[in-house]
Amino acid sequence: MPEGPLVRTEDLRVYFPVRKLFRTVGYVRAVDGVSLSIGRNETVALVGESGSGKTTFGRALLGLVRPTSGRILFDGTDIASMSEKELKRVRRRMGIVFQDPYASLNPTFTVYRIVEEPLVVNRIGTKEERREMVMRALEEVKLNPPEFFASKYPHMLSGGQRQRVAIARAIITRP
Repeated sequence: MPEGPLVRTEDLRVYFPVRKLFRTVGYVRAVDGVSLSIGRNETVALVGESGSGKTTFGRALLGLVRPTSGRILFDGTDIASMSEKELKRVRRRMGIVFQDPYASLNPTFTVYRIVEEPLVVNRIGTKEERREMVMRALEEVKLNPPEFFASKYPHMLSGGQRQRVAIARAIITRP
């Protein structure tokens, strides 16, 4: 097994321009100088006030937002130098649960389809294997019986149940 942290950020900054008409009049410093290391098989919770940059930081780690400056290293490789195919492979090894589960769950999908989606996107398992994996993930997050919850839509669930669906989706690929 390789040594060193699995994920490391070095002085990571993500700034968004504030525009007035056609000019940039300033910047919102969503992430400002964050350096951290995340070890292999380590779980990290990022907490902070509303608007402090937690979601932007998570999206940057996944390669969904381009940093203004700094570096994000995954297994020693800067994600800025990765192809989309390599990024997809890296994302498969990460899981993220956003603060507002309702905003991150597609309201037109059943719980089953929401949790299954990462498996389909990453071409993991047969239809039958995916079904077993989804049911197991729902059980792991204590949405029992899983068959009952699998057919529900997000609006039919409590906030805590939605959060558990988001967690099941995040762990389904065994990041």
